[in-house]
Amino acid sequence: MQLRYKYRLYPDTAQQEALARAFGCARVVFNDGLHARQQARAEGLPYISDGDLSKQVITRAKATTERAWLGDVSSVVLQQALADLNTAYRNFFASVTGKRKGRRVAPPRFRSRKNGRQAIRFTRNSKFKVLGNGRLRLPKVGDVEVRWSRGLPSEASSVTVIRDAAGRYFASFVVHTAHEEPLPPADSEVGIDLGLTHFAVMSDGTKIAAPKFLRRAARKLKLLQQAVSRKQRGSQNRKKAVLKLASAHVRVADTRRDWQHKLSTTLIRENQAVYVEDLCVAGLGRTRLAKSVHDAGWAAFTAMLEYKASRYGRTFARVNRFLPSTKMCSDCGRITGTMALNVRAWSCPCGSTHDRDVNAGKNVLAAGQADNPNDRGAQVRPGLVPAPRSETVTHPDAARSTHSVEGISALLGEEDVKATSPSPPPAGSRISPASAPWTSTARWSASATTRPRPTR
Repeated sequence: MQLRYKYRLYPDTAQQEALARAFGCARVVFNDGLHARQQARAEGLPYISDGDLSKQVITRAKATTERAWLGDVSSVVLQQALADLNTAYRNFFASVTGKRKGRRVAPPRFRSRKNGRQAIRFTRNSKFKVLGNGRLRLPKVGDVEVRWSRGLPSEASSVTVIRDAAGRYFASFVVHTAHEEPLPPADSEVGIDLGLTHFAVMSDGTKIAAPKFLRRAARKLKLLQQAVSRKQRGSQNRKKAVLKLASAHVRVADTRRDWQHKLSTTLIRENQAVYVEDLCVAGLGRTRLAKSVHDAGWAAFTAMLEYKASRYGRTFARVNRFLPSTKMCSDCGRITGTMALNVRAWSCPCGSTHDRDVNAGKNVLAAGQADNPNDRGAQVRPGLVPAPRSETVTHPDAARSTHSVEGISALLGEEDVKATSPSPPPAGSRISPASAPWTSTARWSASATTRPRPTR
């Protein structure tokens, strides 16, 4: 299992300049490789292989005057930039051919130096090292100070140095773990219904209010955005205002991520199995509730639940998004009609009264247990529902469809139809001809043979 550990870096001025050169060189190599492949396609030439592309944009480019400064950074950084380009092309081809499931992947695009987020990656070949004094040694950068919030469980296979839009530096280590870290078994299982008014409603009735971090910071973000728009483009004051705005957005994202980590860890520790509904966040993000949907961060939260369940030996599953969890009674299984969003509680004809969100959580739990091969034998399908008395009465003279009679005779055959037809009553019995079953059966058969079938 691969895990990623992220720590804050504090490079000095010289190290920041070295990292800026590395960011720029990696971006140029990526763009040169993309331009070379696009040009080859436009000229009708074959697809440039990975090895030939590396020789063209790295090895030969270093020997030219225009790209001689590529030798000032680690060659591993340049190779990893091309590796990212090759991965982007493979994902695009797999999406076009149908091998990659999910949303359509677009072809790779050129990287911009104006993008606030820049990143480079070092692998073991670059000989990066965590020193005994706690500093991180990066080739051609130096020994960078790291704020270690926790230790690494094992030796890292790679490290990615990231500079975000707020000007902060981070080191993201990829660590391989050979085994899981199972938690003690728990007796409870929970189904979660995600929403906007309440971020999560559990099947046991627990409701967690939505923090709405972006909504709470909307006024401050508006003032900072106005300050940016009032500054002249290209000026130093505008750059400072942009940095303040980015820092405010980063603070909102960090607060949301921290809250989701704490909630997901609590749910995984207290429950043996967690089931959530597979929501189409991309589709909901195109509705009038888009801002609230993105502020909730459902996709990030479910991703945390998934990887933490895999790490700690818990069960996690997604329930089909087309399950009518809100409209289906969790007691009898009856599905009601269309239900408006302002209806928060409703009553079922079976006599049960449901809270809209709690009922959805119960249905998500039942559906998850039904799809889970390791369920504990709980009743996951609704039981038999007694029909009203008005629906159970059979009238002898009710109209029958001629198509069903013809279908029965075609499937059973003449002898089987005779065997299944009711026999005449014994002599002396008093039954009116109008209610005689054999009379009505003969009448149906006659009408089926004489009346032509309608054509569609």
